[in-house]
Order: sequence, then structure tokens, then C-alpha cells
Amino acid sequence: MKKGLTYTLMLTILWIFASCTTTNPKENIQHINGYWEIKKVQLKDGSEKEYNFNQSIDFFEVNDSVGIRKKVQPKLDGGFIITKDSETFSLAIKNDSLRIHYKTSLATWTETIISVKENQMVIQNETGNVYFYNRYQKIKL
Repeated sequence: MKKGLTYTLMLTILWIFASCTTTNPKENIQHINGYWEIKKVQLKDGSEKEYNFNQSIDFFEVNDSVGIRKKVQPKLDGGFIITKDSETFSLAIKNDSLRIHYKTSLATWTETIISVKENQMVIQNETGNVYFYNRYQKIKL
């Protein structure tokens, strides 16, 4: 019970912070493009999973309100191996939130962008899991 209350409180604070820092969700679209690495996931039950190393990262590309999300794997030379995993999506603003709507032949789902800045992005999926991303930094040897 305590974890659920803590989780709800944290999401409320995150939502308030995101609401105060951004007045127009459409302005956030400019920050979505690029390579993003998951740093942690906060599950609906309040537990967290941290990611110190990611074998694959997410690439987002948005033109107007339509985009594509692909899984890519970074290479030591700075390039990427592009996997076959990709989804097209559309963006829409609903209740002052920026929503990502995916539709494939197998499923349809929506994610909400809680906040996005130049180097950080927070996305919540339909099950209530919250994904914390940092802008991907190339591997430096």
C-alpha cells in the first residue's frame, strides 16, 4: 500500500513539474528527434529497474505530426546497426499532453510524453510504467 501511494505521489509531482515547465506540448515535438537511451523504468507498483548499459537504443524521427521509432544498436565506430524493429506513429495533443499513437497490424497503443527536453525525455505507457530516457551519447574509447 505504501509503495502505491509513493508511486502515485511521485507521478503527481512529476506531472505538476512537467505542467509548470511547459505551456504548449506542441513545442516539445522539436526535442523528440534523435537517439534515446533508457536509464530507468518505474513500474506501476513503484519498483524501479535501472539500466547501466543498453545493447539497443531508440531512434525517433518526427516530421510534422507523423514519425517512426526504431531500435538501433550502437557500434564502436560511432555508427549503428539498424534492427528490423520499428513502428510508425502519429502525435496528438490531448488534455494538454503530447500523445504518441502507434498502430501496427498486430496492435494499437498510446504513450504519453510526460516531459521532453533537449537531453531528457519521460514517457508513460498505457499500463502506467514510466520510462526515463537520456539523449544517447556515443561510445568513447
